[in-house]
Formats: sequence, structure tokens, C-alpha cells
Amino acid sequence: MALFELLAARPLVWTLFALYMVATGWLAWRGHKKTTDIASFAVGSGDLPAWVVGVTLAASIASTATFVINPGFVYVHGLSAIAHLGVAAGIGIILGLFTLSFGFRRFGAKVRALTLPQWMAERFGSQSLRVYFALVNLLSLSFVVLIIGGISIVMQQTLGLSNTASLVLTVAFVFSYVFVGGTYAHAYTNTLQGVVMVVVGAIIVLSGVKYLSGGPEAVSAALAAQDPNLVTWVNPKSPLFGSTFSVWISGFLIGFALVCQPHILTKALYVKTDAEVRRYLGVCVGVSLVFSALLLVGLYARLMGLGPESFVSPVTGAFSQDRVMAVYLAETFGPASLAVVTVALLAAGMSTLDGILVALSSIAANDLFTPLAERRWLAGMSAERRAHVAHRASQVILVVIGVVAFAIALHPPPLLGIFGMVGVYGIVAASAVPIAGGIFLPSLSARSAWIASVVGLVVHFGLFGAGTWAARGATDARHFPVLGAILDGNAVQGGLLNPAVTATYALLASALVVAIAFALSALGLERPKVATAPLV
Repeated sequence: MALFELLAARPLVWTLFALYMVATGWLAWRGHKKTTDIASFAVGSGDLPAWVVGVTLAASIASTATFVINPGFVYVHGLSAIAHLGVAAGIGIILGLFTLSFGFRRFGAKVRALTLPQWMAERFGSQSLRVYFALVNLLSLSFVVLIIGGISIVMQQTLGLSNTASLVLTVAFVFSYVFVGGTYAHAYTNTLQGVVMVVVGAIIVLSGVKYLSGGPEAVSAALAAQDPNLVTWVNPKSPLFGSTFSVWISGFLIGFALVCQPHILTKALYVKTDAEVRRYLGVCVGVSLVFSALLLVGLYARLMGLGPESFVSPVTGAFSQDRVMAVYLAETFGPASLAVVTVALLAAGMSTLDGILVALSSIAANDLFTPLAERRWLAGMSAERRAHVAHRASQVILVVIGVVAFAIALHPPPLLGIFGMVGVYGIVAASAVPIAGGIFLPSLSARSAWIASVVGLVVHFGLFGAGTWAARGATDARHFPVLGAILDGNAVQGGLLNPAVTATYALLASALVVAIAFALSALGLERPKVATAPLV
């Protein structure tokens, strides 16, 4: 369908989306005026108001996963998904933010860190650790694919675009305004996006309250009539949420660890005092509560009688839980309301996407390009010139990330949520224990941080790969009798298909490494490394 035909068929939603793009572009241009080098591109100048940082952080945490993807998990798995994704993970995230942000900001300000890998390098006195964590954080690319894939689903459903056209528009628009304005563009646009998301998020939640009006018993009976396991806090038939460990323990621990993503924890470097940190965290928590309630849409879709046949992918012709939110909105709202809600969903995706892109490109330039290039290309340059070159490198890397993400999203994986989780949880499995140890344990050595991180990374991807392999029937007990005996009966019920579970095992293994290191240190078998500045 030609563009003018799409505009004629959906004039209101296209008009609102165009206005949103103009407003976002103007805010990005304002950010451009303050972005002069890699430091201002990565974290700004510490002059952002606390409430702006709070809204920006909440919008970054929510993302397409909360607004588009996660309600599909609730539709399929019921209350167990709400318990895991909403309650347990939500409590973990809040506790993680208040536990880690203050110490991270204090040390980061002391050493003038711009990125999470640089913070790690300064804390542990290891430039090799800096390069390693920069490489680990490139796994965020999986979440970039999740976000642009989720945005594409919304655009296809509401703007009438094809998957390819949706991806082109998303990548070209978001990558361009981040290219121009960096952190200031991210913060300013996220403020607009966050406000829109709060208002529309509340509207979406309220739109289905009528389905809950009969009270808990009536709602439970209606859901149980479809599947009794939908109303259990632990769903015994779910390959993701089939045990107390996978629902509650892994949900809480992975929620806490998710704070260690570069686009979340580095928000503490946007402000200058602990008082400002407290203020922006308070704003973030309040806004995030509204966003978390969007998980109820998965139940609303069930209660309004939308069966699996309502969520068939036009690409594969099969049921796609990623389409639950988009279809629910199309069935619930009239053209005018749907147009407003659509813009909010697109804003939700773009708000997190631009934050990840700022973090990724800053890390790639500051912690990969600069350390590797300083001996050859940057040698002899003034500090100002080096910063300018690093800034340009971050922009070039941003373009490369966009091309790679676009190529993967052209043929998206069956479950965008799982694909995004595997990569992101890999980052936090490798990072959370070293970061927490770096903040609270002054004697933690660089060697211990290295080992803990590598162990976490290997355990997470090893267990998830093994669980997926077993679930697909690839385990041959004749050749691998021990592995076959373990996995054939436990890959599903043991939760190994849930990336949060494998990442939790990884976090526990990583923490065990640190505990052993302290035991050795107490016995005088390992010399401690003292932090270069007080952390808490």
C-alpha cells in the first residue's frame, strides 16, 4: 500500500505520530547543542533535574518489554507470570536501585567514570577488565532487537506498515536523534515519552477494570474455566514458571541484578548529589508502579474471550504471544483512542531503545575504541581532541549497531521476549556480583572479579543452551547418559528454558566465587586490592 493510501486510511494515528516525531526531533536538537564530546554524549554534565532523570529511568526500565511483550507471557502462563515479572522482579529492581545507586555514583564521580566498564576498570585497577566488560555489554544488542521487533508489531497493527518498513522507520528515526544528541537527547525525549507513557499506561490499565468487577472469585472462575493453571501462583505446566524457585526466587534476584545494566545504573552519574539520587529514585518507583500494572492486559485478553486464533502472526501463520497487547488495544479502543495509545506504545519502545543506544555506543567508543586506538591513532593528540575523536567513534559505532539490529529483526526469533532476556541476563550474570562487590567490598580483587564474572557468564549460557538442547529432543542418552538423565526430566520443570532461572544459578555461582575469594583472603592466601576511593 502506498504511503498516501496509508495516511488516508489512518489519518489520526499518522498525524499524532508525526507530531510525536517532530517534538522528539526538536528535543533531540536541544540536546545536540549541549553535546560536544564523549563525556557529554555519555552522561551529560550532571545538570539534569532529578525528576527528569527519574522519569527517564522509569521509561528506560519499562520499555517495549513491559508495554508490548510481557502481557503475552501473562496471557499464556497466567498469575505465575505476574508473580515473576511484576511482583518478584519489581521488588528486586526497587531494592537494587536503592542499594547500588548511591555507592556507584560516589565512586563514579570520584574517578569521573563515563561508562560502567570504565567504572569497573577504575575500581579494580584493570584496563583489561574494562575491555572485557565492554565486550560483555555488547550483548545488549539482543534487547535492541527485542525493542525494534516489538515496535514493528505495533506499527504493523496500527500504522499499516510492513515489518520491513516499520524497522526502517524505527531504526532511522531513533538512531538519528541519538546520533545527534546523545544523553541529553535521551533524557529530554524520555521525559516527553515518559509522561505520555504514564498517562496512556493508566488509560490502558483502566480500560480492562470492568473485567475484574466481579471480584477475585469470579475472575478466578472465569480463568480456571479456560485453564486451571492460569490462576495458580506457580504454574506446574509452564516451562518458564513451573516452580517456586523459577517464579519467586529467580524473579527477585534477576530483578535486583537487572539494575546493573549500563543504561540503568549509569543514570546515577547524571546527577551530582545523593539527595538528587533519592529524589529521582522516588519518581522512578512511582512511575514504574503504573507501568507494572500493564501486565494485567494479559488477563484482560483472556477475560474478554480472545482465543489463541486472535493472535496469529501474519509472517508465520502461527500463534504469537508477542501480539497480545497490540490485538487487545485494537479490539478495545476506537480509532481516536487507539491513535493516542499507539503513539504511547511507540514512545515506550523508543524510550528504552535510545537509552541502550547511548550506553552501547558510549561503551564501544570509550572502552573499546579508545583503549585499543590510543597507542596508534590517538597518540600525541590533546585531551580535547581525543574526546572529540571518541565522540565521533561513538556515532559511527551507533550506525553499525543499527545495521546489525535491523538485519536480525528482519527475520525475528519466535519469542522476542526470550531472545532479549537471554542476552540481557547474560550481561547481569557477568556484571552484578562484581559491581555489588566493587561497591560494598573494598578488598575484592580484580582477579576475583574476573573469575566471578566469567563463571557467571559461562553458567548462564551453558545452562540455557543445555536446557534448550534437551527440550528440543537433541539429548541422546546413549551417548550422554548422565547429561541425558539430568536434562530429560528437568529441562522444563527445572526452569532451564527460563533465562531468569539460568541467570539466577549463574549469579549464585558468581557469588560463591567471591565467597571463596574472601575465605582465601582471610587465610592469607590472597592479597586484597583496596578500592581507590570510599564507595559507601
